Amino acid sequence: MAGSRGSPCCCCKLCCCCGERETRTPEELTILGETQEEEDEILPRKDYESLDYDRCINDPYLEVLETMDNKKGRRFEVVKWTVVFAIGFCTGLVGLFVDFFVRLFTKLKYGVVEASVEECSQKGCLALSLLELLGFNLTFVFLASLLVLIEPVAAGSGIPEIKCYLNGVKVPGIVRFRTLLCKVFGVLFSVAGGLFVGKEGPMIHSGAVVGAGLPEFQSVYLRKIQINFPYFQSDRDKRDFVSAGASAGIAAAFGAPIGGTLFSLEEGSSFWNQGLTWKVLFCSMSATFTLNFFRSGIQFGSWGSFQLPGLLNFGEFKCSDSDKKCHLWTAMDLGLFVVMGVIGGLLGAIFNCLNKRLAKYRMRNVHPKPKLVRVLESLLVSLVTTVVVFVASMVLGECRQMSFSSHVRNDSYQQVRTEDVNSSMKTFFCPNDTYNDMATLFFNPQESAILQLFHQEGTFSPITLALFFVLYFFLACWTYGISVPSGLFVPSLLCGAAFGRLVANILKSYIGLSHIYSGTFSLVGAAAFLGGVVRMTISLTVILIESTNEITYGLPIMITLMVAKWTGDFFNKGIYDIHVSLRGVPLLEWETEVEMDKLRASDIMEPNLTYVYPHTRIQSLVSILRTTVHHAFPVVTENRGNEKEFMKGNQLISNNIKFKKSSILTRAGEQRKRSQSMKSYPSSELRHMCDEHIASEEAAEKEDLLQQMLERRYTPYPNLYPDQSPSEDWTMEERFRPLTFHGLILRSQLVTLLVRGVCYSENQSSANQPRLSYAEMAEDYPRYPDIHDLDLTLLNPRMIVDVTPYMNPSPFTVSPNTHVSQVFNLFRTMGLRHLPVVNAVGEIVGIITRHNLTYEFLQARLRQHYQTM
Repeated sequence: MAGSRGSPCCCCKLCCCCGERETRTPEELTILGETQEEEDEILPRKDYESLDYDRCINDPYLEVLETMDNKKGRRFEVVKWTVVFAIGFCTGLVGLFVDFFVRLFTKLKYGVVEASVEECSQKGCLALSLLELLGFNLTFVFLASLLVLIEPVAAGSGIPEIKCYLNGVKVPGIVRFRTLLCKVFGVLFSVAGGLFVGKEGPMIHSGAVVGAGLPEFQSVYLRKIQINFPYFQSDRDKRDFVSAGASAGIAAAFGAPIGGTLFSLEEGSSFWNQGLTWKVLFCSMSATFTLNFFRSGIQFGSWGSFQLPGLLNFGEFKCSDSDKKCHLWTAMDLGLFVVMGVIGGLLGAIFNCLNKRLAKYRMRNVHPKPKLVRVLESLLVSLVTTVVVFVASMVLGECRQMSFSSHVRNDSYQQVRTEDVNSSMKTFFCPNDTYNDMATLFFNPQESAILQLFHQEGTFSPITLALFFVLYFFLACWTYGISVPSGLFVPSLLCGAAFGRLVANILKSYIGLSHIYSGTFSLVGAAAFLGGVVRMTISLTVILIESTNEITYGLPIMITLMVAKWTGDFFNKGIYDIHVSLRGVPLLEWETEVEMDKLRASDIMEPNLTYVYPHTRIQSLVSILRTTVHHAFPVVTENRGNEKEFMKGNQLISNNIKFKKSSILTRAGEQRKRSQSMKSYPSSELRHMCDEHIASEEAAEKEDLLQQMLERRYTPYPNLYPDQSPSEDWTMEERFRPLTFHGLILRSQLVTLLVRGVCYSENQSSANQPRLSYAEMAEDYPRYPDIHDLDLTLLNPRMIVDVTPYMNPSPFTVSPNTHVSQVFNLFRTMGLRHLPVVNAVGEIVGIITRHNLTYEFLQARLRQHYQTM
């Protein structure tokens, strides 16, 4: 548990009672979605669990391995590659569906509004035009908010949640089929509703849901559709497919398969290998070319031409043929790009700071209230955005003379693209042969506005760009976080493009740098602001390069993104990391800080263990499962051989590892409570029930326990002696004994054993216990039955369960003296969920989970370390 930050608790304004909440811990406040003070950081919540990425090498799994050969292995790989292709293909179709209907709804809305504006500009009924625009926008946003009420996790871009999932954290409901439906349809309405959001960000979430659900061929909401597909029934395979789906979403959004692959690697995935890299890249390519094939055929009628690689494409950057002094960029411009990176980092830090305060305000004042309040907030944002856009276009816009791009290539794609850019100029409130530059930015789809800023020379005045940037900056910051599906990539690109174009206009008009190309500075500005907001470097650089199809922009974009990230990191975290922290998700960074190596595994582990014995009565297992929330339990026996040397003075010493007596007393109290209420039996009261002679049993007891496990796989442990229980008069030495570690067993495995009646009676041998196959153990994945749903009347509490065939006898373990950096690297890179701490003689002294490795927990333990020095 993280230490206190030393700040007094404040009174809760939303609490029904009048008393102060001084007794609530920071963790309790976090679970309630609250903080102690506005400036306090939210501590990671303990109700988030890790994925079971590590394989459980138990007997059912070994039986599967014994039946495997090279032929079956190749068949499995073929199936996996086929599923990866299907994920990419389906993700491309999802992108096609979103793009088609967004264009349809947007064309319908702007067609009606533009006709009304042109008519009312002469008749003086612009208020009617505004009402029509409000009608469209409020209706679309209302529908988007309703979908989020159905599935709350569909709100936002979904990137923070997918980042957590790839990092190894189970986020409830994030990859369900209902979430996909609400996300896809919700983003249609939120983008068509005129909110400053993008559809590209939610594509990452949509692709991840496709990757999670498609290999299982089932859904909790489509129970009638059940296909017997015996592959990929584990968190390990599911997380790999989610990585592929998320990268396919990026690839479909930006036409950047390599950037999508790097995104999955950079932004989340805790475990990676070469085979996974190839599969993720193949999935990204499949999504890109699927979307490209259908979009090119639908829009241009040329099937198979592959002319539209992604939902967002930046077009070709090329100087005008008439301007001989123009260059895309020169070495002298790199200094300007660095300055723009610094400014972009500062602007991104301001954006993130404001959005964080808004998010905390929503957590305290909006989310605890009825859900209708969230819908009203979304409608309020839509109302204000629509009025600001309409009034700014009418009052602040400048009428400018029409000018067309002079460089048009002969290929159909570039010609159509240029025509689209020119036709997107709006003549709102302006005479013939002129256009309204503010309306051109506001009354176009955001992708068209970005193309205008990238490729139209001299179409926007500096004042218009400055006003547009300020209005868009604050409205986009207010919008991100409301209860609608929304992306942040495109709004950040558009806001940054306006900033870059403003810099280019100032340099050309007021400083006299006539050689610069405005499109380059607009692109660099977009990269600077986006990098300052999201703090991505490698993947974002490649995504932008692939979107421009211009490799020469690699160096400027990379330098700008690095400078923007460094500048922003000086003040706060990236926007996605901020929202991860606000949710209290225990996300693990890439590595720990240097000073954390002053701590050892014994300093951060949890010494108070809840454990099970190899042979345990059903009543004991049910009590343990119902009274704890742990998801794994060490399987132990007691080691009486070390009792005499166990207690010395005020400290208990076991193999030179020292623990405070207070911690030991806590564990002793835990064991005493279990002995009274759970009827667990220590190994000292276990005896063999097999039909063997007493002499042979005595000889076997003297053998090394590990050797017994190797020679007698199915019965390595003694059975319960049913007639004795721990005594109330036990001394400390008797009550708390060293625990020999034999393996780990998961909660889901124990519940499965109970549901399926895997047990034996005390007058039988454990060999008579029914055995489950690997398929039977994984049949209920990923929604295993809950212990509270178990019908206890069907269970005989005196029956005994032998857990040894189903536990993991060889999990990763660490020594108590292991440095924290080594523990952290092992836990993160191997995708672990539980890491037992075992001393030199095989005694378990603690366990480490994800919560023991969070930054906040390590900082608290480091402060304790300094205080005890």
